[in-house]
Amino acid sequence: MGKLPNVTGKEMVRFLERQQFVLRRVVGSHHVLRKGDVQTVVPVHGNEDLRIGTLRGILRDVRMKPEEFEKLWRN
Repeated sequence: MGKLPNVTGKEMVRFLERQQFVLRRVVGSHHVLRKGDVQTVVPVHGNEDLRIGTLRGILRDVRMKPEEFEKLWRN
């Protein structure tokens, strides 16, 4: 497994929307996305990169392995 890429909150929201997630609501700077019974919250703070633990938590929420994320991110 390689190193996870640096991703901003805005980029993560766009990535998840490409994976068929739907933006349900925005509460402050937190974007809530859902796909079926799977839901996650992505913090969007300007152009700041997500912390690695936050990124891993989002991937866990959406049931995506880091390897799968890396592959889809590059394409």
